[in-house]
Amino acid sequence: MDLLRSYQELSEKDENEEEAEKPQTLESQSSAGGGSSTTPLSSPDLSPVRISLPSKTSAPKVDDTILALTVADANLQLRRPIDPAQHVVSFNPSYDQLWAPICGPTHPYAKDGIAQGMRNHKLGFVEDTAIEPFQFDEQYNTFHKYGYAADPSASVGKNYIGDLEALEKNNAVSVYNIPQHDQKKRKLELKNKKKQEDEDEVTGADLDNPASEDWLQKNRKSPWAGKKEGLQTELTEEQKKYAEEYSQKKADKDQNSGEKAEVTDKSTFHGKEETDYQGRSWIAPPKDAKATNDHCYIPKRWVHTWSGHTKGVSAIRFFPKYGHLLLSAGMDTKVKIWDVFNSGKCMRTYMGHSKAVRDISFSNDGTRFLSAGYDKNIKLWDTETGKVISTFSTGKIPYVVKLNPDEDKQNILLAGMSDKKIVQWDMNTGEITQEYDQHLGAVNTITFVDNNRRFVTSSDDKSLRVWEFGIPVVIKYISEPHMHSMPSISLHPNSNWLAAQSLDNQILIYSTRERFQLNKKKRFAGHIAAGYACQVNFSPDGRFVMSGDGEGRCWFWDWKSCKVFRTLKCHEGVCIGCEWHPLEQSKVATCGWDGMIKYWD
Repeated sequence: MDLLRSYQELSEKDENEEEAEKPQTLESQSSAGGGSSTTPLSSPDLSPVRISLPSKTSAPKVDDTILALTVADANLQLRRPIDPAQHVVSFNPSYDQLWAPICGPTHPYAKDGIAQGMRNHKLGFVEDTAIEPFQFDEQYNTFHKYGYAADPSASVGKNYIGDLEALEKNNAVSVYNIPQHDQKKRKLELKNKKKQEDEDEVTGADLDNPASEDWLQKNRKSPWAGKKEGLQTELTEEQKKYAEEYSQKKADKDQNSGEKAEVTDKSTFHGKEETDYQGRSWIAPPKDAKATNDHCYIPKRWVHTWSGHTKGVSAIRFFPKYGHLLLSAGMDTKVKIWDVFNSGKCMRTYMGHSKAVRDISFSNDGTRFLSAGYDKNIKLWDTETGKVISTFSTGKIPYVVKLNPDEDKQNILLAGMSDKKIVQWDMNTGEITQEYDQHLGAVNTITFVDNNRRFVTSSDDKSLRVWEFGIPVVIKYISEPHMHSMPSISLHPNSNWLAAQSLDNQILIYSTRERFQLNKKKRFAGHIAAGYACQVNFSPDGRFVMSGDGEGRCWFWDWKSCKVFRTLKCHEGVCIGCEWHPLEQSKVATCGWDGMIKYWD
């Protein structure tokens, strides 16, 4: 019985609510407004669904605010665009309404919202500036200094805004347009004002010493005359002696500053004796130095360390053909040569640069070598005696030095400079014989190809250029938008390929034949060398490619498959250089910024 009573109460309640919320037809609305149409305006119910028990009246519950629309309001509603920020739509929009533009109709002859005739840029239309930058700065600074400026909206340019009284007083001058007589007048006023302040200061300080008035009149030019007179005392003998010694030391230092490079050119021999019992020099190769086999093998273990540089090592080079000596360039301004075949000790230290040494290069026979330093000097050294044969400089930093590999051109020096040039010297005369000036950035590498008739250079301008030796005209220019700078390049033993260390963490291979094309099938990646000029090199048989990286590792790739063969953790910091021994095919030397040179077998 209780359940039946509750059911009846709910039914009566729903009937009362539905009677109060009967829908109005468009006929009743139009009759109120004077219309005669009897067509009801139907619209789906957008309010939350509500389930009620059956009742006598079956009319659905609708929102009367939606149906209370006149015909005019309905037409207006159909034309109204949809607000994209609106979460609940109070009517049923059509497809055209949903996809109508928010800010009005689109241009009938436009693509991407811009008329085709108005397009003056690949991305659209760019308006010209209404005022030049200099004029804007002039008016901006004038307003902040004087309080007035030209009205930017005025077409004639004679209308001003701001402090009109100051405008009239200054005769409408700007900060960049002060009359000549006004400039002289202001300078004279400032000078007189400063002079008056100095006189007042000296007079105030001289009140306690009226006897110095004559001296003040004689030395009125000095603003500190009145102050110094009361403090002036005679120097003691000890003070005079110290002042003379200080002056002499300063004069000697200034005099020797220009000759510093010549004065510090010296070398120290660290071995037991410079010649053996047969009279042979210490740089002579051993008689039994010869290749053990024809195949190269990847080194597995660390066998020796050369430590002597107090800072990082920037480059290493084996003695040509034999490899019984190893030359190293240090950031501690020194060049050292180490014994590889016997004792494993430092044999000689070459001191002549005043800043870090960037690059080194042996001559063909190894009796001489070049060194390039950040002190802007290139020095030619005698390997055996340690003497500087000659010094070359253009006033710019040399980044790479190279001798012409031809036996009859060992007196020709090429250097890539920081001023975008490759400079060629004749070392016999010391004169510059050619300049190759086409690069747009500092030159990083020089590599001779095609039987030394041509050479390839790389630069910070992210390009490769091929030159005929002796002719300052580029015969091949390689530059692509995807290319990165290539600070290290090495020639394959068969002379047909160049390996370039690209700063996007990959090693690219270029052909050295006529077209100098990129070999897209060969790409060596995996190491992290971006930002560092890590040296890339080949094994003597050409089977392996190796390179250091920025995390102190040395990577070995297989030339044919381009797969990583082995990785060795060599240094703490950057492994900047690596060299394969020319005769002992399983041994490799690496150098790093930790100051160490390590030997691997």
